[in-house]
Amino acid sequence: MSEATNPRIRVGVGGWTFEPWRDNFFPAGWPHSRELEYASRKLTAIEVNGTYYSSQKPATFAKWRDETPDDFVFSLKASRFATNRRVLAEAGESIERFVGQGIVELAHKLGPIVWQFAPTKRFEPDDFEAFLKLLPARAGGLPLRHVLDVRHSSFMTPEYLALARRYRAATVFTDSDDYPSFADRTGDFVYARLMRTDARWPEGCEPSTFAPLADCARAWRDGSEPSGLPCVEPATEAGPPRDVFLYFISGAKEKAPAAAMALIRALG
Repeated sequence: MSEATNPRIRVGVGGWTFEPWRDNFFPAGWPHSRELEYASRKLTAIEVNGTYYSSQKPATFAKWRDETPDDFVFSLKASRFATNRRVLAEAGESIERFVGQGIVELAHKLGPIVWQFAPTKRFEPDDFEAFLKLLPARAGGLPLRHVLDVRHSSFMTPEYLALARRYRAATVFTDSDDYPSFADRTGDFVYARLMRTDARWPEGCEPSTFAPLADCARAWRDGSEPSGLPCVEPATEAGPPRDVFLYFISGAKEKAPAAAMALIRALG
């Protein structure tokens, strides 16, 4: 659900089941069945990767909802069957199946839905607009927020930005050397996937990283555009406050929880 009247900065990681976290994040001997319970009390959001690969049961979403604190949020990666196709305009059935699998059981803990496209998927304006038209605004009475993880440099154009803004879809800011990295805002929230964690550092990043990153997150939350970020177009004027989602996703994944917790501390 939208939190525009009380914008939040949420910080997390991708998933909660990862073998290396069992010796540097979860306490020794912590039951595997309670890993979500633990992670959700150290972080403020999680991006679920499993929903990209397969459907879940409504009872699973309800279980996730009940095991986490009341103000916790899940971002869900949408089904690969919707995005990994030659003709996006034909994704309607896959989109309906994903939205209808029971995600509404998350209720107020349902965060943005991430539509991730293959690095080889080029921007084809007509087909991409046909896809955006298929994304539902609501499900079971819940408003849905969509964010586009585009991974080909052909999307770094004013035409793509205008199209995403027309459909109020946010664009992932990917902090990475491997994928296009541009921070132009296209939706009413900000979604960043941070992919530079480094195993050499106890907290996954140099200690000097976190204060500037916290300042950047606050600027986004307060409606302004942080300076120094790569953009396709010149920065826009300040807008209304907005929710911010920051996920440490790739790089040295074993350090992702430590990095997320360090940023949460920097945010105060």
